[in-house]
Amino acid sequence: MKSIKDSAKLDKSDNFEYNLEGNTLFIKNSLGFSQAGKFITLILKDLKKYKGSELRINLAYITNIDSAGVTAIYYLKKKLEAKGIDVKIKDATKTVNEKLELFKPPDESSIQPVKKGPFIESIGKQIIYILKSYIFEFLVLAADVFYWSFNDLFVPKARRRGEVVNQAVLIGVNATLIVVVMTFIIGLVLALQSSAQLRNFGANIFIVDLTVIAMMAQMGPLITAILVAGRSGSAIAAEIATMKVTAELDALKTMGLNPIRFVIVPKMYGVLCTMPFLVILANIAGIAGGMAAANIFLDISPEVFFNRMDKALQNKDIITGIIKSIVYGGIIVLTGSFYGFKVKEGAEGVGKVTTIAVVASISLVIIADSIMGLIFY
Repeated sequence: MKSIKDSAKLDKSDNFEYNLEGNTLFIKNSLGFSQAGKFITLILKDLKKYKGSELRINLAYITNIDSAGVTAIYYLKKKLEAKGIDVKIKDATKTVNEKLELFKPPDESSIQPVKKGPFIESIGKQIIYILKSYIFEFLVLAADVFYWSFNDLFVPKARRRGEVVNQAVLIGVNATLIVVVMTFIIGLVLALQSSAQLRNFGANIFIVDLTVIAMMAQMGPLITAILVAGRSGSAIAAEIATMKVTAELDALKTMGLNPIRFVIVPKMYGVLCTMPFLVILANIAGIAGGMAAANIFLDISPEVFFNRMDKALQNKDIITGIIKSIVYGGIIVLTGSFYGFKVKEGAEGVGKVTTIAVVASISLVIIADSIMGLIFY
């Protein structure tokens, strides 16, 4: 008979006992959280010299057991079976048996390792996953946003009063300074780098054509979209992701409000109203930068520059820039909203989707620019 109470290492709260009779191990009294560790230490030490091929663990005398006690018993069973001893648990009361089943650890032998399929199959699965989780869901979101944006043009009462103006200020107006400054610098650098080559061929006057066409049809809309994507697209993604993490979107649904209609549609209106004006300001600033470089490095006066602009500039370039600005604005809002809705974790997840949204927005803007370049030219 091996009694816990007889051990000098145990305190008074340890009241379980065990004894080995033949090939049967009797465990008595209580086996809970405070006793499980000492039980395993003692029983494994005493069973080191056990030579039998089988062992029966009798739990008929257990009066109380919890998850820690169950784990200790199954741990003992696992250790003994590793030595080649056949272990069976028997005679447990109904209550103890229920706890044994409830807290039973998973059978490791039933867990099969994931087998990697052929390389082509794995590529196909990834493509299907991308199509379902990203492209299809993005198209569904785009369809919903455009539907409600068109619908709410005729139902103004469905919109929050003043929210469109608020979003126009946040997305567009507040981005004016950075857009104007950066496009002025880009126009200046563009003309500066081109002036050295044009001077060699005596084609100084063509700096006007180069600057005007490049800024109006290409650089102005593209740079504006990239700056707005980095500044406002990230804010859209972070706002929606935070609303999802804090269950604000669920609260809107509970109140019978459509999150797309309530949150995204005003942003779409705001960006579509302000992006064309931002692009116009960007074009003006970029041409002003080119004019400054032409005056300094090629001795082309502002008057000559303006006179040449009339011949270089075409209505097609202006219309193309406006169309691009509208497409880019829609892409920025849709991409930021899409990744905001896909957030899963907490604050860390918000940061991740914000970063991904900016990268995806800029990438999609460049892809759209390439497609429209092929269409318009």
